[in-house]
Amino acid sequence: MSRSLVPRLPVAPGVYRFRDVRGRVLYIGRATELRYRVGSYWTDLGKRRHLARMVPQITRIEALTCDSVHEAAWLERNLLERSKPRWNRTRGGQEVPFCIRLADFTLQAVHWPPVASGGLIFGPYLGGTQARLAVSALERVLPLRYTADRLGGSQRDMAAILGVGAGDRDHFVTLITAFLRREPAAVSAVRARLAELRDRASERLGFELAARIQQEIEAVDWVVAEQKVTTLTPGDDAEAYGWSGGVLVRFQIRAGRLSGWEQRGCSQRAAEPHVARTPPQWRDFANRNAELATRLVAESVPSGS
Repeated sequence: MSRSLVPRLPVAPGVYRFRDVRGRVLYIGRATELRYRVGSYWTDLGKRRHLARMVPQITRIEALTCDSVHEAAWLERNLLERSKPRWNRTRGGQEVPFCIRLADFTLQAVHWPPVASGGLIFGPYLGGTQARLAVSALERVLPLRYTADRLGGSQRDMAAILGVGAGDRDHFVTLITAFLRREPAAVSAVRARLAELRDRASERLGFELAARIQQEIEAVDWVVAEQKVTTLTPGDDAEAYGWSGGVLVRFQIRAGRLSGWEQRGCSQRAAEPHVARTPPQWRDFANRNAELATRLVAESVPSGS
């Protein structure tokens, strides 16, 4: 029965979990495309052959769609830090959390949460490699470090080659800040410039440089992707609810992180007070995932509260 639910999954990034006949969670995973990733458990497990004994135990599939693969990665990590199912090998995730600091005319990828104070902090992001590549991309397009008042000899030479100086400093800071705040115009401008530099390097047969810039473009896409399930500031704890077709889905946001996810049968009347309390920024997420939960219910859901 569980395998027959695979076509009901969207081709979208998200998180999935498998349950057994007793309702116990067997496994939590993330996917770039939910339908194909979940379907692969019944075809070729590849490097996941250790899960072959788990598959016959799956009787229910639950899933959430996310706004980006990055968001799905964070959500998987949050859920696994809270509870590690039997078939997951590690608690949490493999990627290391990082953030990007803008201070003293320099950009740095630093561990999250940052130890030192001061400057502007953006993120958090999963993966030190991606964070460092994104910093490299921004420095390539907006070389802020060469706008400082006091530069060494080699730095002065590089500033002259790049044609930048102290007069560019405020402009660079404004654009970098806008980019890291995901403002569309700034994101488009940075990405377009990187693509131009990549193509120019390729035309000049600088294939290694072109490949490096392509990696930077992919890292840029990663750090500016929609991601709200883990925030820099803890904020207030909250709960979000979505209801559809007899299924109520509840999300727990604790210390700025979405770390709890439950669903149960519920009548519309009983669900309405919960749904009404959902913070505005979570309504779309909660509603669309309640609709997905309804599609994945394999049998009728009790209508009681």
